[in-house]
Amino acid sequence: MKLIIMRHGKAEDNHPDGDHARALTKKGHRQAQRQAHRLAGLGLLPAITLSSPLMRARETAETFAQTAKIAGPMIVNWLASGMRPATAMQELTAYKEFGCVCIVGHEPDLSSLVAWLTESTANSIQMKKGAIAVLTVSPPSQHAVLEMLLPAKEALSSLGEF
Repeated sequence: MKLIIMRHGKAEDNHPDGDHARALTKKGHRQAQRQAHRLAGLGLLPAITLSSPLMRARETAETFAQTAKIAGPMIVNWLASGMRPATAMQELTAYKEFGCVCIVGHEPDLSSLVAWLTESTANSIQMKKGAIAVLTVSPPSQHAVLEMLLPAKEALSSLGEF
């Protein structure tokens, strides 16, 4: 299956209610919109989007889905900060029939997942805010093929808006 890994967009630096309540900034919403346009242009829209329950990831997933005109995200607790790669792959087994799945989450979890799946060193991959990685995976297997790593800046410039 295709696995789209998306880091949440730019968010507030802090929030009075704590880290879990940090919302996307306007730039973060634009990043999610542009990611949707970019993936649609590549024919890579997911059949289902899964999101961390933290506000910034939920808003990224919601903006992405709305822009892409696909079903809204399913909120799953295992994508919250602190996700382990083996846990993610075990959980993704339940979604294999969808063919193309997008997960929206946090750092360093997402970089660790990509590195683990591609058998890279821990610091060799960095998922910056608004970045997208596309892999071919077969959950729960640890092995994957990295098809694309698209930094947010490339997503912006590819649309002639950066």
